[in-house]
Amino acid sequence: MSTSNAGPDNLGPAIQTADIEWRDGHPVSRTFGDVYFSRENGLKETRYVFLGHNRIEERFAALKPGAAFVVAETGFGTGLNFLATWRAWQAYAPSDATLHFVSVERYPLSLEDLERALSLWPELKPMAEALHQRYPALVKGSHRVVFAEGRIRLTLYFGDASEAWSNLRFTADAWYLDGFSPALNPGLWFERLIGQIAEHSRPGTTVATFTSVGAVRRALQAVGFAMKEAPGFERKRDILAGEITHNPSLASSSDRHRLPATANRDLPSVTIVGAGIAGALTARNLAERGRHVIVYSAGAMPADGASGNPQAALYVKLGVDYGPETQLALRALLHAQRTYSRYDPEHTRFWHPTGLIQLATDPKEADRQRRFLERHRYPADILRDVSPDEAKALSGSPVEMGGLWFPDSGWLEPPQLCRWLLDHPNIECKYGHTVTGVYAQSERWRLSFSHGDPHLSSQVVLTGGHRVASLLPEGHLYRFKSIRGQVTELPTNCIQNPRTVLCGQSYLNPAHGDYAVTGATFDLKTQDSAVLLASHQQNLDSLSRWLPNVWSKRTPPAAADLSGRVSFRCTTHDYQPVIGAVEGKGEPDGLYVFTGLGSKGFALAPLLAEWLTDRLCGEPECLEQALVSRLALARCRIPLDGA
Repeated sequence: MSTSNAGPDNLGPAIQTADIEWRDGHPVSRTFGDVYFSRENGLKETRYVFLGHNRIEERFAALKPGAAFVVAETGFGTGLNFLATWRAWQAYAPSDATLHFVSVERYPLSLEDLERALSLWPELKPMAEALHQRYPALVKGSHRVVFAEGRIRLTLYFGDASEAWSNLRFTADAWYLDGFSPALNPGLWFERLIGQIAEHSRPGTTVATFTSVGAVRRALQAVGFAMKEAPGFERKRDILAGEITHNPSLASSSDRHRLPATANRDLPSVTIVGAGIAGALTARNLAERGRHVIVYSAGAMPADGASGNPQAALYVKLGVDYGPETQLALRALLHAQRTYSRYDPEHTRFWHPTGLIQLATDPKEADRQRRFLERHRYPADILRDVSPDEAKALSGSPVEMGGLWFPDSGWLEPPQLCRWLLDHPNIECKYGHTVTGVYAQSERWRLSFSHGDPHLSSQVVLTGGHRVASLLPEGHLYRFKSIRGQVTELPTNCIQNPRTVLCGQSYLNPAHGDYAVTGATFDLKTQDSAVLLASHQQNLDSLSRWLPNVWSKRTPPAAADLSGRVSFRCTTHDYQPVIGAVEGKGEPDGLYVFTGLGSKGFALAPLLAEWLTDRLCGEPECLEQALVSRLALARCRIPLDGA
């Protein structure tokens, strides 16, 4: 298989990194001919200019328990401003408050340059190491990275600042207008960008910037900031600082970029229906932000439905064309890898990052992978092509073809994962509660059950897979599909066990205990919940086609001797997930749906749960609005005749 030959103008998802020159141990941009921070003392400079003139320490100390604070920045650079703010947050903010740091970077540093730059400040070492470990892959768009057990949430957008502020939804409490000199980097300082800064602000939002250029001061004043000059740091003569006192854009523009103020909130508990991966991740995310959550599940334990297989491969299939579906799949996969590694850093609970190979099992797939690599450039730490010999060496399995190697992927133990996610003091689980209806009652939602008293809640999230349609108002009018899938457990003595996940016309996981899971079938014509011999045989035949030498005894075992499990995936007419508010005439706000994940639930759910929690809490959203709008429930409604 050929290596990608995408040129510099056809990077696909990859983004051009910063061109760094090191002078006396300090990074300097060759592109802009400017330094990233003061050679005298960059950390003191950051604290003086940005933290000091935004009154960060004072404002952190004044926050009430459970509050959130949002800092936005126009140039992430080395991450020094972020780490300095993190340090101040630890020292001054309430222990249960949440810091959101929203930043953009057109030319992100490589991982090596980032590590070298931040090594200059030993006092930031623990935080710098955490940033280095979770620094996003260098692909375009928005990335959410979580630190300090959920207290710190970094939304880092790789791309143009104007593009970021057009696509992200948040309201800043403080702005760090960082970046290079306006004279050296004029694209960052045009009037449209200043207008976008105002759109993401409110009365009381503060701003500080290195520059004292008059055009910048006048542009900020024109959008409502009261600006003043202040003495600069070291040899810098002046800087600018200010606070927005009125916002002309409030009266003339929509609020599509702006969120309610997040400080000093008293938010209600959230009710979640379903204890599979979507419900469990959403509940945990809410709980980490201080929300009380009640989870209702029809089963006797978590993950008794589609999320309950003993093993699950973490993978997506990226399209040849880098459109919105592939953008979401890639972003979700990267976020899932970070999330599971954060929750299971020692890989002892439920996450096994063994790596994963998508094999080119036939000429059609080989041609698809060839075109995929030719058209786009992906960083090698996300994926790269491997030869048959390398695939065999990586997997330790008798594969006969090459494919795509995903080094940071692997497999999960779903029941253990869901149980761990739901084990939190802020989460109350009620098992054996079958929800039979969800109805509007005054300004809240009433849940009825097959037995027991009803429950009222102002915020309800429906995550029950293919059962969600039966609970929605006019649920019969939505295009959801239930697809039967049966997995087969192969005894380890009958196969040559791979070290990595192998994906072909089906998948094979590395052995866990006495078995390795393969499958799953894709049955559209039957809703039989029983384990079927025919489905076991289908899984055996599939594995024999694309991995014929896997059998240790040269022939597969008899289907009648095997065990397995059946579950029903929920998908939609366009095979894309559904997430967001349920909107209906005359009905209250507060009803949400999160379903339609199909066979990629463990890859998609972490990012979508993060976004949904952002929305429920009124905090900065981790996904671009252009992607979110494609996932709305309304698209699944059956069109009226003639529409």
